[in-house]
Amino acid sequence: MSYHDHITPTTERTHSIPPRQIGPVYDARRLVDPAGTAMIVLDDKTYQLRITRAGKLILTK
Repeated sequence: MSYHDHITPTTERTHSIPPRQIGPVYDARRLVDPAGTAMIVLDDKTYQLRITRAGKLILTK
């Protein structure tokens, strides 16, 4: 999947969402490739989203 692909928010609710949540909700595992990484572009900067072996998310520039 490239960063040009459109990802639609998941409707599956496997975790409770705080009542003040106002934006779309995405399952991080659906965003990443089999290696656990995804590239995210904001303006002209590219960031890498990675799921660690411990199940944590890391976003790096």
